[in-house]
Amino acid sequence: MNTALALSQPPQPASSGPAAQRAQRQAEVVRALAAVLPGHALLHTLEDTTPYECDGLTAYRERPLAVALPETFEQVQAVLRTCHLLEVPVVARGAGTGLSGGAMPHALGVTLSLAKFNRILRIDPLAQTAVVQSGVRNLAVSEAAAAHGLYYAPDPSSQIACTIGGNVAENSGGVHCLKYGLTLHNVLQVDGFTMAGEPLRLGGSAFDSPGLDLLALLVGSEGMLAVVSEITLRLTPRPQLARCIMASFDDVRQAGDAVAGVIAAGIIPAGLEMMDKPMTAAVEDFVHAGYDLDAAAILLCESDGTPEEVEEEIGRMSAVLRECGARAIAVSQSEAERLRFWSGRKNAFPASGRISPDYMCMDSTIPRKRLADILLAIQAMEQKYGLRCANVFHAGDGNLHPLILFDASDPDQLRRCELFGADILETSVAMGGTITGEHGVGVEKLSSMCVQFSPEEREQMLGVKRAFDPKGLLNPGKVIPTLHRCAEYGKMLVRGGRLAFPELERF
Repeated sequence: MNTALALSQPPQPASSGPAAQRAQRQAEVVRALAAVLPGHALLHTLEDTTPYECDGLTAYRERPLAVALPETFEQVQAVLRTCHLLEVPVVARGAGTGLSGGAMPHALGVTLSLAKFNRILRIDPLAQTAVVQSGVRNLAVSEAAAAHGLYYAPDPSSQIACTIGGNVAENSGGVHCLKYGLTLHNVLQVDGFTMAGEPLRLGGSAFDSPGLDLLALLVGSEGMLAVVSEITLRLTPRPQLARCIMASFDDVRQAGDAVAGVIAAGIIPAGLEMMDKPMTAAVEDFVHAGYDLDAAAILLCESDGTPEEVEEEIGRMSAVLRECGARAIAVSQSEAERLRFWSGRKNAFPASGRISPDYMCMDSTIPRKRLADILLAIQAMEQKYGLRCANVFHAGDGNLHPLILFDASDPDQLRRCELFGADILETSVAMGGTITGEHGVGVEKLSSMCVQFSPEEREQMLGVKRAFDPKGLLNPGKVIPTLHRCAEYGKMLVRGGRLAFPELERF
């Protein structure tokens, strides 16, 4: 509001201002939830709700009216029914490791934490399945299944902390998703509740289930369609042996061509990752993985299977890498060395946090053959926006994770970081890719949805949401942008001196 205009207005009664209205709404919501939750399972003070104000994307924050921490399925159902009756938005939350702001609270809503749903209910070694609650950590599933010679294949870098429920919401992948698939390919069934508190079961114990494949619709829906409480997972037999190649390249284009060359040779590695020089420097200083700090880029290529299969595949991959210009190749000679090679890639995000006050981890996907093109484009963007960027790629499937380094306490740096990120996403679309791979849209990429999807396509997405959540109370204001949001995005690009996509000119 204009300051002079504000001063000319008569003072508002304390009971009618926004703060007072929020306080009244909060009191109403807390009173209703206190009737269905024990006192220790309901947080509403400033001190108690502040830790929930953001997820792994710390640039955007909001405090909820209250945080509910139910301990039983009946309590989850009661919370949803209460909020549905009061028409209060609900944002489900797991460990809060998401990187797109998908778990950022709603200012007039309730954060529904499923952290206490952390039990592995059963493991069936014959069916090779595990039934777990949504708050179980990703890595805990593999640890529990190890006694049966099994493990859970999707392994996001945050697997030590991230939860299976969050993995379902974002359709998470990891370094081994090239061979073993994303969360979607390793989930058989989910149980949960609609926003109205109605029980919901999608999928089944078989590879296919009757009717529409609504399970595939729910996985990756970012908490907009239902609250997931229990998941049946597909487990994978542990390979007899796994070995990893670390290949160094003096040129990023050679490294990008090598990725395409490996796949073109008919090889599907267990993992195929790429890191540029700034990132290898950051992680080497952090974990001492033994990376080649003189290389412009390094590739990590893993093979697993029987000893004979691994030996043959390592030989084939090494030959392709040399043909594509690798100047140095190291092959792990023990399990400890293999894990050391991967430790740098797994710790890329915390390593970036050591060299910058803040970072924004982007997430887009491009055709594999354009890996070098996008890296060179990002290097030009560093000069354009005056910010550094370190890059890690799930190179095998073209999923990029550029980490833009900035200081969120500087509004101008935050503005330039947002423009930088939007530029990366739009360039990815222009190269034939998408604005997200596995981190979701959340609030971070909400505006960039305007570039990839037409108004008609966005309306179809909203139609799906209305079918599950007619009142629009589950995780509202995220993932699917409004027409107004797209208009504001177009104006932002103009102010930033850039309008990459002509279709936004009408705004």
